[in-house]
Amino acid sequence: MYIRTPCSHTRGVTTLLVIGFMGVFTLILATITSSALEQARYGRALLGREQALHVAEAGLEYYRWFLAHNPGNLTNGTGGAGPYSYTVSDPEGGTMGTASLTVTGNTQCGALQYVDITSRGISNQNPGFPRTISARHMQHNVAEYAALSNTNVWYGSSSSNVGPYFSNGGIREDGTNNSTVTSALSTFSCDSSMGCSPTQTKNGVFGAGPGSALWKYPAASIDFSGMATNFSTLRGYAQASGKYLQDVTVSANHDSMGYRIVLKSDGTYDVYKVTGTTWVYGYRANGDCASGGGWCSDYDIINTGGETYVGNYPVSSTCGLIYVEGTLWLEGTLRGKLTIVAADPGSYAPDILLNGNITYATTDGTTGLTAVAEHSIRIPLKSPDSMNIRGIFVAQSGYFGRDYYLAGYTSGNDSYIVRTLLSLIGTLVSSQRPVVCWSSGGGTCDSGYNNRSYSYDRVLAFSPPPFTPVTSSDYHYALWNEQ
Repeated sequence: MYIRTPCSHTRGVTTLLVIGFMGVFTLILATITSSALEQARYGRALLGREQALHVAEAGLEYYRWFLAHNPGNLTNGTGGAGPYSYTVSDPEGGTMGTASLTVTGNTQCGALQYVDITSRGISNQNPGFPRTISARHMQHNVAEYAALSNTNVWYGSSSSNVGPYFSNGGIREDGTNNSTVTSALSTFSCDSSMGCSPTQTKNGVFGAGPGSALWKYPAASIDFSGMATNFSTLRGYAQASGKYLQDVTVSANHDSMGYRIVLKSDGTYDVYKVTGTTWVYGYRANGDCASGGGWCSDYDIINTGGETYVGNYPVSSTCGLIYVEGTLWLEGTLRGKLTIVAADPGSYAPDILLNGNITYATTDGTTGLTAVAEHSIRIPLKSPDSMNIRGIFVAQSGYFGRDYYLAGYTSGNDSYIVRTLLSLIGTLVSSQRPVVCWSSGGGTCDSGYNNRSYSYDRVLAFSPPPFTPVTSSDYHYALWNEQ
């Protein structure tokens, strides 16, 4: 009797299959294990990165708190150079990580303008994945708006508005707007000066413009008195390290003399002392003329030979401030950051006259103009037909605009009464109602600019010229950025 046994080669094949399956299983298990370990490492890295970001943010918030209690202190109270270390506590106990802070202040004329803070966060969970963020600690300022007004304002159908608009009074918006148009009032009394006859109660913002979805009312008001420029302080800065222009005689509550400044694209400016002007009749709705009525004697036209050259000066990078005691005629192309103030320590409040186009040599944020008049910022009769102005223009107690001129009362300059286009890139701030077009109806101007285009300069909102007026005493972080 014979017993059959498996062939030796069959046993070998079975063994190989078992070994093969074990190898495949081992490979799969190793892959799964490796993937799990890698996922765990990746998870720890993500957690470490996220915690590092929180640590960096905590560093910024700490220094915001520190500056609130120690204004102007850029050394974390040490008196020494940074960076400065701040340990971030874990709410569940222990510490989460450490923030390394680098603090840099921007000063002009020895006065702090804003503070740049960089915070590098390192997590205790995984120190190999630091995160770095930076931000600018500053106050809200007028450059965040295309226009600010303290009273009622009417934007006609020929107005094109780009950027936020705000008024403490009512707003009639018949033009186009691509950003918010905001009034502090829920309703207001619209009279004939705003195109309502008889007088009617209107919403805080109303009109025929197509952008009503962006109209907002009521909103918190902006304190114009709180954002007023401290002229005596700026006068001291200009005398110490800026440019101070004085020796102008004031008579009869108006100033027929002053200075003309021509900005130049090479980073300098020419100064002329104005000694002779011609006056024309101009009407102002606010009636703030020397006569006490609406018709004013505008001493705006500089006579031939009616000025004397004073000199050429550089725009200072450490104190970009010019203080003029008297009327200022302004024009030209600017390079650099510059603030120009026209004010008087006595009872007289000077105007700034935009005597021609005002443009920038660069538009990358390194150039910017702020012009602050104690009274009004006006466009005189003899202005360009197509006028381009850039900058932040602040009429602290008067108005931004152009007087109403009547044919036959312009000293032979009737051809300048009606102009074609005014284009402003920057910010218009007017305590009283701004007016650049006077119309009796029909959609065109009887005097002034038939077409108006207003756009705000967002770059200047975060890097304004020195001493640009602020709209709030509160500080905030702008230009938040992860490096």
